[in-house]
Amino acid sequence: MEAIIPILAVVVLLAAIISVLSGVKIVQPYEQAVYMRLGKYVRILNQGLNVVCPLINQVVKMDLRTQVLDVPRQEVITKDNSPVNVDAIIYIKVTDPKNAFFEVTDYRTATIYLAQTTLRSIIGEMELDQILSNREKINIQLRDILDESTDKWGVKIEAVEIREVDPALKVKESMEEQTSAERRRRAAILEADGMKTAAVLEAEGKKRSMILEAEGKKKSMVLEAEGKRLATILEAQGEAQKLRLTSVGAASLDSKGLAVLSMETLKTVGDGQASKIYFPMELTKVVEGISSYLGTSNDVPEREVAERKDIEDAVGRPEDVLGSIPSPDEIRESIEMDDDSPDDRSAAEAVKKAEREAGNIS
Repeated sequence: MEAIIPILAVVVLLAAIISVLSGVKIVQPYEQAVYMRLGKYVRILNQGLNVVCPLINQVVKMDLRTQVLDVPRQEVITKDNSPVNVDAIIYIKVTDPKNAFFEVTDYRTATIYLAQTTLRSIIGEMELDQILSNREKINIQLRDILDESTDKWGVKIEAVEIREVDPALKVKESMEEQTSAERRRRAAILEADGMKTAAVLEAEGKKRSMILEAEGKKKSMVLEAEGKRLATILEAQGEAQKLRLTSVGAASLDSKGLAVLSMETLKTVGDGQASKIYFPMELTKVVEGISSYLGTSNDVPEREVAERKDIEDAVGRPEDVLGSIPSPDEIRESIEMDDDSPDDRSAAEAVKKAEREAGNIS
């Protein structure tokens, strides 16, 4: 009997320790706990050390951190009857531990199932092209619907992300063919536009080239005509001055000198290779004059050498006989010169040469 007493004392001590420990609850900083006594809700236990009634209490801890839930992959039929496989990720956070415990059996599983059905409903109302191009819109719509539905559970939906939209194999093949056809169409359009632009530019270039060529020919012909006109004028003036100089020089010669010139002229005519020779004067008179001054004629006519005063009285002053020679300014004014053109520079050089020749003549 005495041996049993120490054992009972130890048992009672252990029971007391266990009872005391069951009445002490430690809640972590990221948690809150639902405290119930004999099946009745008492209060929410905050972080830190909490003392509750031992043995008859029940404490359920709730994690208040953001939790990530994976929505399983599922096949959905779109509005245009295209099967696609869709999955998503949900970010949730418990905001009311009491409702999260009492309003739903398992808020994680309930949220996942609700996300699956809602996602199927949203995808079924959209076409495949809209699904592929409007993921952000789907995410926002799905988050709003889930957040409204889970609010009474004390759960907040922070974000929803569509992770993958995978069309069926046949749909993928059709999309690739459509994309390939669209690219070929765009390439054909771009090639046609390029050819059109090239043809327009080429035509514009030819048009411009023909205009410039015509303008160049026009200017060249004008300059050539002006050059020929000036050359003709200068040649005619030279011939006229030559005749005037000849007449002035002949006036100072006597009959013998004229006879010598006539002989030189006959010699020059005789050197020709033509079978017919035409003389602009009566040949017998020329020969008779030559024979007279060679002493072979019976009568030798006398001819005095003309004086300068007599020549000026008969013909005029040499300045008047030679006539006016065009000045360089007058020659330049007769044509329009463009110093940038090679043809114009050639014309200018021809004019300068003509001026020098005219100066030498004067």
